[in-house]
Amino acid sequence: MFVVTRYRVPEPESEQFAQLARQALEALAERPGCLEGRVSRSIDEPDLWLLSTRWQSVGTYRRALSHPEVKVRAVPLMYRCIDEPTAFEDQVSFAAGQGLTEHESDLIVE
Repeated sequence: MFVVTRYRVPEPESEQFAQLARQALEALAERPGCLEGRVSRSIDEPDLWLLSTRWQSVGTYRRALSHPEVKVRAVPLMYRCIDEPTAFEDQVSFAAGQGLTEHESDLIVE
């Protein structure tokens, strides 16, 4: 699964935001189950930033969010994110040399 949080950051705050985002990514990357992550900035709208991470499972992501170090270093940044859904699971993916892969859902459908 992967998590995408987007942020609107005025230009005067961009340097400070980049440092906070790096600290948040470091805290998340230290948690078991974090497979990768990145902080990105839109090339078309420079005030739009992105923090994205990929996780082994929903459970590892949720456990990471409850860890004290993540609460101190990452959650404050997340309060600034655009209010929209952030967690997604792959349905179909592509990797060079592997082609397309279909994935089973971890969602519980009632």
